[in-house]
Amino acid sequence: MSTSQRHAENLLRRLEWTVVRRLDGVMQGDYRTLFRGLGLDFADLREYQFHDDIRYIDWNVTARTGVPHVRVFNEDRDVTGWFLLDLSPSVDFGSGNADKRQMLTEFVAVLARLLAARGNKVGAILFDGVSEHVVPARAGRRHLAYMLDKILAHPRRLRAPQTDLGAFLKRSAAAIRRRSVVFVISDFISVPGWEAPLSMIARRHDAVAVRLIDPLETDLPDIGLLDFIDAETGERVLVDTSEPGLRRRFAEIARGWNEMIVSGFGSAGVDALELSTDTDLFEALLGFISLRKGLAEAGRKGAAA
Repeated sequence: MSTSQRHAENLLRRLEWTVVRRLDGVMQGDYRTLFRGLGLDFADLREYQFHDDIRYIDWNVTARTGVPHVRVFNEDRDVTGWFLLDLSPSVDFGSGNADKRQMLTEFVAVLARLLAARGNKVGAILFDGVSEHVVPARAGRRHLAYMLDKILAHPRRLRAPQTDLGAFLKRSAAAIRRRSVVFVISDFISVPGWEAPLSMIARRHDAVAVRLIDPLETDLPDIGLLDFIDAETGERVLVDTSEPGLRRRFAEIARGWNEMIVSGFGSAGVDALELSTDTDLFEALLGFISLRKGLAEAGRKGAAA
């Protein structure tokens, strides 16, 4: 067994004790709040009601009748989970005990474990800004450990072209044929234009955007001179963080960047989870579960109205 394989097994066992078992206690086995709308078989059509998911609107019937109609599905037990992973150099950044790649790996381990434990298939597509590697969707703990091993063993690039997340999502959408739950995990530091491909995935799948962040990317501390290096271009710049005006401008730019990304998630129609390097994974997942429960309850109330 290689070092990365041992690391994968150790990581999986640690997270089973520290996160998965605690989630089992909180959710009491009801994972539909996390993996809703999966493995669906078409059953019927009905008129659109307030709070219905617009992704299920049948536009052909709507155009023919002049009244919005939605497709109704019966839920199947089989779920396929896909993890689209941005492993570009900017994801290797971390200002504390963990970097963004570590948070990505642990999130994948927990969610894939929850899926695989119920006999579902999981797969991943790894993108590092230059090349891609596909781990086909298969079932079983051995395959889960194999997938984690591939993530852990994937080399960290010192340099790469500026990340084009949109192009990666387009290629991934073409590769995922069956309706699945799709987790797009990235810091979304990319050239513009990823919103439309993400929306395309959301129209066909249950899509979740997981945004990786580090506190230093949003709040610049007063710690004197800092040598900044762009992880993807290699450009270096020396800045004086003791300058209040610089910290203020940095915060304004970070706030604008954050608003742009959040707006992109909204226009793409995806649920989003923010995963910071200084956040406890279990607590972050509890917040996400609460979000999904709230959306599911709103949908049920709207259908009953």
